[in-house]
Amino acid sequence: MQSKSRTLASSIYLAAGLSFSGFIPMQAHAEVKLTAVMQSGLRVLDPELTTAFLTRDHAYMIYDTLLGVDSQFKVQPQMASWTVSSDQKSYTFTLRSDLKWHDGKPVTAEDCIASINRWGSVDVTGQVLMSMVQSIKAVDDKSFKVELKQPTTLLLDGLAKISSRPAFMMPKRIADTPATVAITEFIGSGPFKFATSEFKPGLKAVYLKNTDYVPRAEPASWTAGGKVVNVDRVEWVTMPDQMTAVNALQNGEVDFIQQVPFDLLPMVENKPGLQVKVIDKLGSWTYFRMNHLHAPFDNKLVRQAAIAAVSQEDVLKALVGNPKYYKTCAAVMGCGNPNGDNYGADWVIPGRIDKAKELLKAANYDGTPVVILQPTDIAMLSAQPVVVGAALRKAGFNVKMKTMDWQTVVTQQGNRKSPNDGGWNIFSTYSILATSGDPFNNTTIASNGEKAWAGWPNVPEIEALRMKYAQVTDAAERKQLAEQIQKLAIDEGIVAPLGQFQIPAAFSSKVTDIVEAPVTLYWGLKKAQK
Repeated sequence: MQSKSRTLASSIYLAAGLSFSGFIPMQAHAEVKLTAVMQSGLRVLDPELTTAFLTRDHAYMIYDTLLGVDSQFKVQPQMASWTVSSDQKSYTFTLRSDLKWHDGKPVTAEDCIASINRWGSVDVTGQVLMSMVQSIKAVDDKSFKVELKQPTTLLLDGLAKISSRPAFMMPKRIADTPATVAITEFIGSGPFKFATSEFKPGLKAVYLKNTDYVPRAEPASWTAGGKVVNVDRVEWVTMPDQMTAVNALQNGEVDFIQQVPFDLLPMVENKPGLQVKVIDKLGSWTYFRMNHLHAPFDNKLVRQAAIAAVSQEDVLKALVGNPKYYKTCAAVMGCGNPNGDNYGADWVIPGRIDKAKELLKAANYDGTPVVILQPTDIAMLSAQPVVVGAALRKAGFNVKMKTMDWQTVVTQQGNRKSPNDGGWNIFSTYSILATSGDPFNNTTIASNGEKAWAGWPNVPEIEALRMKYAQVTDAAERKQLAEQIQKLAIDEGIVAPLGQFQIPAAFSSKVTDIVEAPVTLYWGLKKAQK
């Protein structure tokens, strides 16, 4: 009876606006959930199997990196700090003392060494870096030493790279999995834990706040600084129909849309309760890749013809529409970046059907079909293949389109079979400019044959220039090497630039403090409950 009397008394006092100390129960913490629509449905979970941005974004949720990069492009400590010898050939990395895997076990030096080795076996930067490494050995549980054959900036730059294959750290038992084999356990040390039991491939991915995670003390800046998590749960939900996603945002059913199709921007711009913002101010560049292993693109002249045929303006109008968000550019390392060079702009940018026809004639093109992969579920990737295919047909190519969702395109990228046996000739995608400004972070430039990224170009001259670039620190000399690489990349048809653009995101006004960075990050942001 006494408890009922107190409850009644409490109600009376509260109704009167008076305090009744001792009788008001503490409110339980209300779960803060953020619901996001990402660019497509998540299926590939292993960040070393693919360069896909969605898998990279997933990895940033649950894994951490030894080093980070701030908004001034400076490498900063994240999981580890470092010291370097006077000859610049010996680096000692020391882990923070408060690092734990999601299963509660401490992060050790051996874990990091195994993770570096796995990353270095497949990443285009890591492959060159590992060729310059004499040894990596543990000093004790919390530190390890990297001995280089010669000084290079690639060690710090590689371990800190933001995209496309960042060097994510995993427990040794997982990192010992060959990089060509998908991992089956998703344990990191990052700010979120992956809710494996709630994962529905292609439909839903759930991340829970890692309450054991200890952020760094510095303010968050790109992938550097403190990864402070202010929400309890993040759900990625898939809505292939973009109109459905926009309606869900307007109705408060979702909080964040990573990429708003440009034609739907008027529905969310200047609307009460909604915000539209370009989170990556540097933006991206789009391009298409050709398969060098099989006809017809095993012929350099045919590759040049394909590049010449496509008008960047046509692609960007179809993809973006609003010139406010795009510009043409022939530079494979980005217009506006220090290494940006516009060699080839006279035929790479405008769409020279006449030149393309001349090149096809010189190559004796015999009508071999060109299979183009077209993703249908990502607005930022569905337009390019259509425009490219139409341009190639005008030039005289025999084009066949294969439609599929983006995650299937991602898995198909590694398919080296002949197009007649289910393989491909062309796919298009885009990369962030923040990591495209040098010959190593830029995945498209590597030309070391079957060790290169999908397309597998084999141009030893480019590889020799990349190695020189890794060995010099003089800015002027690096610029000259970058110019030579640009020329070869265009002439050899390593990659076909289609122009630069920015991608706006849309989100509820309840969501604040989003970290502005070239990648989508979920630490730092806050969501008001009312």
